[in-house]
Amino acid sequence: MSPSASTERTGISVAVVTHDSASALRSSLPPLLAELRSGDELIVCDNASSDGTVALIRELAPEAIVVEPGRNAGFAAGCNLATARATNPLLVLLNPDNVVASGWRDAIELPLAEGRGWSAWQALVTDEGGAKLNSAGGVVHFTGIAWAGGAGRGRDEAPAEPAEVAFASGACLAIRREVWEELGGFPEDYFLYHEDTELGLRLRLRGHRVGIEPRALCDHDYEFTKGSHKWRYLERNRWATLIRTYPGRLLAVLAPALLATELALLLVAAIGGWLPEKLRAWGETLRSLPRLLRERREIQAGARVSAAEFAAALTAELDSEYLGEAGRSRLLGALLGGYWRAALRLL
Repeated sequence: MSPSASTERTGISVAVVTHDSASALRSSLPPLLAELRSGDELIVCDNASSDGTVALIRELAPEAIVVEPGRNAGFAAGCNLATARATNPLLVLLNPDNVVASGWRDAIELPLAEGRGWSAWQALVTDEGGAKLNSAGGVVHFTGIAWAGGAGRGRDEAPAEPAEVAFASGACLAIRREVWEELGGFPEDYFLYHEDTELGLRLRLRGHRVGIEPRALCDHDYEFTKGSHKWRYLERNRWATLIRTYPGRLLAVLAPALLATELALLLVAAIGGWLPEKLRAWGETLRSLPRLLRERREIQAGARVSAAEFAAALTAELDSEYLGEAGRSRLLGALLGGYWRAALRLL
């Protein structure tokens, strides 16, 4: 089915979370508005911007629905607040610094229009004006470390055809609204980072399929380094995801690897200057443990796949440029690969 054939199928609700995003929106809003059609919705949740973001939205997109919680509620809660106002059957979460390409609107709907059976998917997200990849599909290591697949690689390494992935990047994530509501959206305590990973794994646990539609293109003005506090969120939320989503049998066989990973990360954090943030992440995880265990019981009660089926979405490879020497170590790669093969036989 061609993109034009899909245009009669449904409307989409685009949710954007902003925080002092006026500069980014000047570049991203005009092409997005040019793509949207009659019946589509643009919903913006503004997290207490002080740079004129809301005034700019009202100027450039007067028909947009603007939600103002009056505080910085975080990305996860902001997405939940925005999507609560949506009325269309397909939701699209889009970062404010993500510029959609011509044809994006038709292409992002293709998995739904073509009846692929996917519950969620992402666009092909590029960087540096389309020269490099930002995300060609989320990747999750069995230790819970997650990253944007293909990030930093040349555009020529992008997937040519639609494919299933472990999770869809929150930079441009499409999801059926009934599925989003069934799962309760993002976990708001995450604030930001790793919430798209957690959602993808919960989808997997429920038996849903997640993919990438490479014909839907957008370019993300992405910067990985955002201060040491980012590591606190990443590590705290990685553990929250492990506790919430990993089946008990999988956690049992991974226990030695998870312990070894923590010891290794202590050294990495000390060398990298973010040890205080790693320790804060531990403390916050421990304080949140009663709540996380309650959430785990509810999430695991809805599981529709076995531990082995869930684990099939995970990898033993550390294939990301952001993982430095660890990702390039052949010895570590061999050890992790052997451990994972043994673990899979026990599931």
